[in-house]
Amino acid sequence: MASEMLYPVMPIYLKYAGYSVIFIGLLEGFAEALAGLSKSYFGRWSDLSGRRLPFVRAGYLLSAISKPMLAIFIYPFWIFLSRTIDRIGKGLRTGPRDAMLSDQSLPKTKGRIFGFHRSLDTFGAVIGPALALLFLYYHPNQFKTLFLIAFIPGIIAVLLTFFLKDKTKDVIILKKRKVSLFAFVQYWKVSPLLYRKLVIGLLIFALFNSSDIFLLLKMKENGLSDTAVIGVYIFYNLVYALMSYPAGKLADKIGLKNVFIFGLFIFTIVYIGFAFNNSFYIFILLFVLYGFYAAATESIAKAWISNIVDKNDTATAIGTYSGFQSICTFLASLLCGVLWAWKGATFAFLLTASSSLFVIIFMIIVMKKK
Repeated sequence: MASEMLYPVMPIYLKYAGYSVIFIGLLEGFAEALAGLSKSYFGRWSDLSGRRLPFVRAGYLLSAISKPMLAIFIYPFWIFLSRTIDRIGKGLRTGPRDAMLSDQSLPKTKGRIFGFHRSLDTFGAVIGPALALLFLYYHPNQFKTLFLIAFIPGIIAVLLTFFLKDKTKDVIILKKRKVSLFAFVQYWKVSPLLYRKLVIGLLIFALFNSSDIFLLLKMKENGLSDTAVIGVYIFYNLVYALMSYPAGKLADKIGLKNVFIFGLFIFTIVYIGFAFNNSFYIFILLFVLYGFYAAATESIAKAWISNIVDKNDTATAIGTYSGFQSICTFLASLLCGVLWAWKGATFAFLLTASSSLFVIIFMIIVMKKK
């Protein structure tokens, strides 16, 4: 709720402050890429120590601290610093948190377990922007105050982690060696072949899948008000939240691969639609479909990975994938910003749609095992 309260507001705030589309793309991509390097590092550290909770708690704490920082200054370096701290917080908690989920599930229930988590997480993404919309309706352009308010649910999340306990009976004793910042490179060399095939396909997709901020900017450029943009984003997250658990449950029945490919197909349709659409009502329909895509891919990919790798390497494997993914997201967001400025939004979105079609073919041919 704390993070998503600000996510749809950030492009509006940065445009209001005079920053270009290229800067916004660079900001989002750089923060994701830098944080991505930490995901495998902390995931490996968590696997070797057998502990999850300290990483989860520290990750939520860093993200909470980053929120009020945006209210202090608007200088480019300070904004970069705030976003980077927020993303490093995510890097700290992502692998260990997903390993906690994996530890509580069986191979045949991974889809629904990860889907249930994604559903609750995304309900926070409904409540957060809704509160932001309500606040900005009564206090237009009071962005800095909103950044301070976002600190409250952020710190509550940290406090709630004290109700959790680490599963310590099967811990792995920390090996007497340093965990490298480039743990993702080391793990890649020894990881299962099927894992590498899957991650290659996921990363090709990520290389062209830029930040959702560009979808919000597209609506903004078509004349939608700030309220309408945030409202559509809230609606998307509601669809995403409602569909995540059913999608995970379906994946357990018909296969994680099948549901994931279906999600990519929907993604292709959405980006083709965004390339040519100028209608508010079509934007709503596209974001409904986008919610279906997100539900069928986000948690499914992690559940798929956790079924492939050794349970003692779960945090490392997911962290490695997330690390590579963040680097690709940096490149994708930067590329989209440049292409948007050079060739326009239509060209940028059509290129993204074409890449997802390629990944669908890749998954069907290469990933023969579910």
